Amino acid sequence: MNDQILQGLLQHNTIRFAAITGRQLVSEAQRIHTLSRTATAALGRELLMVAMMAGQLKNDTDSVSAILSGGGPGGNLVSVGRKGPFVKGCAGDPGYELPPKENGKLDVGGYVGKNGKLTVVRDLSLKEPYVGMCHLISGEVAEDFAEYFTASEQQPSLVYLGVRLEPLSGRVLGAGGLLIQPLPDCPEENVDYVMSKAQLIPHLTERLSEGEELRDIVCSLFPEGDVSFTEELHPAYLCDCSRERMERALLSLGREELTQIIEEDGQAELSCHFCNSKYSFTKAELMDLLREGARA
Repeated sequence: MNDQILQGLLQHNTIRFAAITGRQLVSEAQRIHTLSRTATAALGRELLMVAMMAGQLKNDTDSVSAILSGGGPGGNLVSVGRKGPFVKGCAGDPGYELPPKENGKLDVGGYVGKNGKLTVVRDLSLKEPYVGMCHLISGEVAEDFAEYFTASEQQPSLVYLGVRLEPLSGRVLGAGGLLIQPLPDCPEENVDYVMSKAQLIPHLTERLSEGEELRDIVCSLFPEGDVSFTEELHPAYLCDCSRERMERALLSLGREELTQIIEEDGQAELSCHFCNSKYSFTKAELMDLLREGARA
C-alpha cells in the first residue's frame, strides 16, 4: 500500500481533516537511521504529523519544522516537511531502546521525555518564519501536538498518531495518523459528534496494517458525518541536502575557522543528519571556498 494523505471536510464542511498512511516513509527513516523499536515509533509519529502539516504548504520554498525536546534518553527529535509533501527527520539517540510498558506498548513517552517543549517553525516564504511552542504533556507526541495547536495556534484539534511494529523483527507493519480541526463558526454539536468517534480512531493503524484502505477507514469512522474528500497527496521521506548546501555551511564558519581546517586537517567531511550522506572536500576545494568567501 502506497503512502497517502487524504484531506477533506466533515459535518457539512464545518470541520477539516487530514488522514495519513505512512508505512513506507517511517520504514525509510528506520532504515536510514537504524532506529530502535521505540525510536521508530517516536520519530515515526513526529514524521507523520509533520507530513500532514506539510500537506498544507503552497510554495516550493515553504517548510514546516518540529522539534521535540523532552529531556528523555532519546534526545531531541527533529522533523522537517516541505511541499510534496516530503519529510525528513532525525533523533538524538536513534539506537536507544526501552522495555515496553506494562500494557505491552512501546514507551514513546519515556524515550522522548516530558520535561521540555515542542517547537514548531513555519517558514511560509515571508520576511520572518512563525515560531510557536508549548510545554509537553506526555512525550507521546500526539497529545503534545494537540496541546500545541490549542495553546500556540488557538486551534482546538483532535490528533491521533500511531506506528505498529512486528514484535520480533521490529519491521514497520503500519503507520497512520489523523488530524481533525473545526473551522471558524463550527457548531458545537458538530464538534461533539466528532469527539464521540475518538475511541474508534486508535484502531486506525491496526486496520491499515491489516490491509484496509485509508479512504475506506475514514468513511467508516464518520458514516454519518458527510465526509467530503478534497485532495489526495503522496508523502515520502526525502532529504534535500546537496553539496552546494554543504559548501554554504563551510562558508558560514567564517574565514578564520575555515583557514584553521585547511591548515590542521587539509580536508573536510560533512555528514547530513537527516540522510547520513557524506560530502568530502579536498584541500584544493577548501582553498577555492576560502577565496570565494573573500570575494563575497
